[in-house]
Amino acid sequence: MAAFLIGDVQGCDAPLGRLLEKIEFSPSRDTLYVLGDLVNRGPESGAVLRRLMKYGDSAKCLLGNHDLSLLAVAHGRRAPHRNDTMDKVLMAPDRGELLEWLRQQRMAIRAHGLLMVHGGVLPQWDATQTMLLAAEVETVLRGPDLVDFLSQMYGNEPAQWDDALAGADRLRVIVNALTRLRFCTREGVMDLKASGGLKDAPPGYLPWFDVPGRKSAGTPIAFGHWSTLGYLQRPDIISLDTGCVWGGCLSALRLGTQGHELIQVKCEQAQSPIPT
Repeated sequence: MAAFLIGDVQGCDAPLGRLLEKIEFSPSRDTLYVLGDLVNRGPESGAVLRRLMKYGDSAKCLLGNHDLSLLAVAHGRRAPHRNDTMDKVLMAPDRGELLEWLRQQRMAIRAHGLLMVHGGVLPQWDATQTMLLAAEVETVLRGPDLVDFLSQMYGNEPAQWDDALAGADRLRVIVNALTRLRFCTREGVMDLKASGGLKDAPPGYLPWFDVPGRKSAGTPIAFGHWSTLGYLQRPDIISLDTGCVWGGCLSALRLGTQGHELIQVKCEQAQSPIPT
């Protein structure tokens, strides 16, 4: 029985298939943890969703910003971006089944000694609070207020967490942190526009995982989202978005008690050079 982390797929089903062959994945034996951005920008988002759906409990998937965008576009709460490639899902005969499955996926997962998110974790949150806040969003995504939530999900404000936040503002901060965060200040003020590498932090900002004294520091965290960061493994973090949709690699990490093994396949898909 093996457990694998997989970075951002973004609709690249052919590389995903090759990667699963390379790791000899068996849904009857193994478990995949897919770190969000299952769809969009690549050519076959629907095929990715169908593949993961058929694995049942053997594929545990996080929601990334592109996955939430698909839900928002499908429900008429956001206009498609000019670079979106979600039409095949939106026009598919099984559209309803795909979207229903997507809204059941997770905002954070804790397993194998790791906290898994798509984007990041604010410095004020420990692992337990992160899971509780993720559950708040999951409840709304799966409930009758989905459309209202999607209508109010977008925006960069509030830029900082406060335990007193309520309603749409509270959910927006949680979503932004878990699916879009790269840089923040020591106080947890988020910059949601900068997308460069470690050396490209705006003045006064740090990569979220380098903020001194962050409350989640005792728990190793695995995440995707940051293709310009690429693969990075430290004792306390694993970054696994290696830019498949931008012509990079699709990566899997086989988890092991004596160390983890990185397995990659080269991706032929090449989108715009500006990752989001």
